[in-house]
Formats: sequence, C-alpha cells, structure tokens
Amino acid sequence: MSIETLRNRIAQLEREKANLEKSLSRERESARKKQAEIAQISRSINKNTSLSMLSSKQRQIESKQKQLSGYEKKAADLQSKVAAKGSEILRKLSEVDRAENQAQRRKDQDEKKRQDQQLRHSKQVTRELERQSHIHNQLSSTPIIVKFADLPKKITVLFIASNPEDQTQLKLDEEIRAITKKIRESEFRDAVELKSIWATRPDDLLQALNEHKPTVVHFSGHGSDQGDLVLQDDSGGTKLVSLEAIVQLFKVMASGIELVVFNACYSHAQAEEVTNHVKAAIGMNDSVGDDAARVFAAQLYSAIGFGRSVREAFEQAKVALQLEGIPEEDIPELFLADGVDNESLVLVQPQT
Repeated sequence: MSIETLRNRIAQLEREKANLEKSLSRERESARKKQAEIAQISRSINKNTSLSMLSSKQRQIESKQKQLSGYEKKAADLQSKVAAKGSEILRKLSEVDRAENQAQRRKDQDEKKRQDQQLRHSKQVTRELERQSHIHNQLSSTPIIVKFADLPKKITVLFIASNPEDQTQLKLDEEIRAITKKIRESEFRDAVELKSIWATRPDDLLQALNEHKPTVVHFSGHGSDQGDLVLQDDSGGTKLVSLEAIVQLFKVMASGIELVVFNACYSHAQAEEVTNHVKAAIGMNDSVGDDAARVFAAQLYSAIGFGRSVREAFEQAKVALQLEGIPEEDIPELFLADGVDNESLVLVQPQT
C-alpha cells in the first residue's frame, strides 16, 4: 500500500473517530440528564408522600433507570469503537513511518549509486582526455624534417577527431596511431605532416583550417543517417553539423585543400557535395566499424606517402580491408570533381 493511500486511510479513520466521539458525547449527555431526573424524583419522596404516590414515583424511577442503562450501554459501545479507531489510526501511522523510512532508504541508496556512477564516469572521461592529450602532445611535438633535396613538397593532413560522451565510444586514438605508423613507414614520410585536433567543436573548424592550411582534411568520428556530422558541444555531448554547413565550410575554405576524407558513418552525401569545391572526397555509404575505419585510413595515407594517386590509394585501402577479412570494402566511396583525372591527382610527388 502506498504512503498516499495510507494517509488517505488515516484521514478517513480520524473522521470516523470524530463522528463516534460526537455520538458518544450525545449519549453521555442523555445519561447525565436521566441521572438528574432520577435524582430529582428521589428527592421529592418524603415522609408525607402517600403510598400511591410513592408507588408512582418508584415506577418513574425504574423507567428512567432503564433508559439510563440504555444510554450507558450505547456510550460504552461507542467508547469501545472510539478506542478501536484510535488503535487503527496508530497502526496506520506506524505503517506510514515504516513506508517513509523505507522510501528514504531507497532514495539514499539510489542517490549514492548515482553519485558513484557519476564519479566513475568522470574518472573515465578524465583518463581518456589525459590519454588523448598525451597522444596529441606526442604527435604535435614530433618534428618532421626534410632531409633530402629530392623529396616532394610537404603536405599537411589535418586529423579532426570528435567522440562525444553520449555516443558509442570510438577508438580514434587507435586510428591515428595506425595512420602515424603507416606514414612513417612510407617512402616519402618526411613529405607528410600529420596534425590533429581532438574533442572538436564546430567553432574549432575554421580556426584549425586557417591555422594549419591542410592539403588533406580527415574527419574521424560519428555521422548521422541524415547527412549530419557529429561534433561536440561545450559539455562534451553531441552537436550535429548539417550537410549544408559542411559544404559551405569547404566553399569558403577550399584554398589548398585537395582531398577531404569523411571517415564516419553515412557520410557519402557529404563527400559527394564537397567535390563542388575541392578536387576529391571520400565518404561512407553505410555505417562503418572501428576496425574498418582504422585499416582503411591507415592504408590510404600509406599509399599517399608512397606517391600514389588518390585513386590508387583509395583502391589500395579497399584491398587492405579484404586482406584483413573485414567485409566492408564496398562502403567507402571516392568522388572526384568535374574535370579531375583519376591518375593525375597525386598529392605527394618527388621534385624534379
């Protein structure tokens, strides 16, 4: 029985008890009056009272005593009912106390559980941010030095990572680790400079593109099936950036950008649209798993670092998925701007 139901029952019992007490008071008042009448008749009897009058008064006294007995019996019955109602009210009050104590204990337990979960989550987020910051600092502090005159002109790959707390957590650090490893193992590794920004907010995009002036822009994270790009808000939650906004971004920031890679689910529409402003773009026509995203991206930049064309690099990245037994080679799509030749778009070329 709920606390509210118990309280309603107590209120009803108190009303019933009050009505019984009123009835008891009436019966007691009636009994008092009969006692007074009996006493008055008794006082009227004296030595001058005739035998016939004495007999009449005696009958009156007996009648009123009988009525008095009825009042007293009703009063006793009502008194018993009042006491019973009082006992039931006390029992219900005790039940309310127990129910309230149980509810408070459950509330305290739930609050402690919530606080413990919040503390664990905060610690996990802090550890993840520290780990990503450490990776970012390592990558940012690694100098890329051109050692030979015949190396190609340096290009910059800007890795833009977003992994909101309220989304499924992706292994973006594993992806950039694999890309970094493959670039360092490529023939023209000193010609490819990898920059990264993490926990990306929408207002970070213009700043990063202005600051790093990339040749390749690589988005790594979530995408929505409506064509939105999933970034983060200031609290670490999801912030959707529309397809139209992404296209407008590359319309005004296209200078120097030759390839845009959307390594995120359902991003083929974004890739197709931005080729109105950049030479080439890669997007995904379905959801893509962590392993597929990592293997595809790593081989893509490995081939670019070996001086392969964007088309060749794209095809090699798809083959890498097949070699790893990841059946997602049909998900990535390459889009080229009108007039761009498949084999002529080479981002890393040795100088002659």
